[in-house]
Amino acid sequence: MASSTIPNTPLTLSSHIYVDLKSPLTLSNYLSFSSSKRRQPPSLFTVRASDSDFEAAVVAGKIPEAPSVPPTPAAPAGTPVVPSLPIQRRPRRNRRSPVLRSAFQETSLSPANFVYPLFIHEGEEDTPIGAMPGCYRLGWRHGLLEEVAKARDVGVNSVVLFPKIPDALKTPTGDEAYNEDGLVPRTIRLLKDKYPDLIIYTDVALDPYSSDGHDGIVREDGVIMNDETVHQLCKQAVAQARAGADVVSPSDMMDGRVGAMRLALDAEGFQHVSIMSYTAKYASSFYGPFREALDSNPRFGDKKTYQMNPANYREALTEMREDESEGADILLVKPGLPYLDIIRLLRDNSPLPIAAYQVSGEYSMIKAGGALKMIDEEKVMMESLLCLRRAGADIILTYFALQAARSLCGEKR
Repeated sequence: MASSTIPNTPLTLSSHIYVDLKSPLTLSNYLSFSSSKRRQPPSLFTVRASDSDFEAAVVAGKIPEAPSVPPTPAAPAGTPVVPSLPIQRRPRRNRRSPVLRSAFQETSLSPANFVYPLFIHEGEEDTPIGAMPGCYRLGWRHGLLEEVAKARDVGVNSVVLFPKIPDALKTPTGDEAYNEDGLVPRTIRLLKDKYPDLIIYTDVALDPYSSDGHDGIVREDGVIMNDETVHQLCKQAVAQARAGADVVSPSDMMDGRVGAMRLALDAEGFQHVSIMSYTAKYASSFYGPFREALDSNPRFGDKKTYQMNPANYREALTEMREDESEGADILLVKPGLPYLDIIRLLRDNSPLPIAAYQVSGEYSMIKAGGALKMIDEEKVMMESLLCLRRAGADIILTYFALQAARSLCGEKR
C-alpha cells in the first residue's frame, strides 16, 4: 500500500498530534515529512488505513501472511489404519481442552457450600482427636475463635457446633442440653459478639448430654422414649435460638420433632430461626471417630430403633414428606458419599435445600489413605466433595471445609 495516497484531510496519530496536509502525499513521503516538522512525533506511532483499503487489497489477491495449517500429529508406530467410525455424536469433542471442560462443567464447588463442624470443650487447650487427624476439641474462648477466623479468611462463614460435655453434667434426661449458660449457648453468644454475620448451626439431640449416650431418654427396658424426648429437644432448640443460633439442626431422628420444634420456636418469637432436619440419618458404621471426639458412645445397645436402616431407600421419602409438612427449611442426609442415591432421591423430590454430611469416618478414611500414600489426599478430598454437590447437595457439612476452601483459593498450608 506504499503507493497509495493520503487525502488532504487531517490525520490522527497515536500520539494525538494533528497534521494538516496541503497536498496528496505517498505514505513514505508522509513519514519523511512528519519527521522534519517542528513538533517531532514519538518514535512509535501508527497511521491507520481504512478498512476499505485492506479489503481492496484482499480482493486484489494480496493476502496478508498468517501461520500455515499445522501438520496432523503423527500416531505412534504400529497404530492400525482404520476408517473413521460412522458416528454423529462424539462427546469427547467437548472434553478436548481445559477451556472447554471448564465451560461445560455442570457442577461447581465453592467455600460458600461448606458448613464447618467444630468440636468445643470447656478447657483452654486445643486437644487433638486421635481418630480424626487435623481435628481438635477446641477451647471455646480462644482456639474456636482462631479456627473460625481462619475459615472466614477463605470464604467459609458457616459453622456447626458439637460440644464435649463433662461427665458430671450428664443425666438420663439430658437437662444440661437446655441450660442457657451451658457450653453451647455461651459459645454462640461469644461467636456472635465477635462475628455478627457468622451463620451458626447447632446440633439438637440429647446424646452429648445423656448419661446413657443415646439421642433420647431411655426407659428402664431400653426403649427410647419418643414424645418425652421431643419435649426436651424443643427446650434445647429454644435455648440455642435465644443465644443467637441461626439454624437449629435436630439430629435425633425422633418422630414429630420438627413440627413440635417449629411451634416451640415460633411461640418464643424465633420465627426467623431455621430448622435443618436430619431427614435421612442412617444407623451407620461411619460415625465411629465422631463418637470418640465427643465421648458419646451409647452405654448399651445401638441406635437402630430411631436411626434408619442402611438397606432402606424408599423410607427416606417418608421421612422427607414428614419433615416438609412439619416445617423443615433444609433436609440433610447423613452419611454423605455412601448415600449419594439418597441425596439424589431427596433432590429430585423436594424443592427444599439439601444438605449432606460428610461424616467423620469418610474424613478419616481419606486422611489415612493419604498418610499411607495410597491416594492423593488433596485430589480425593476435592473429588468427594464435588460428587456430593453433583448428587444434589446445596451445602456440605465437612471436616475438610477449611482445607478444601484453601485449596479452592489457591492456598497451601
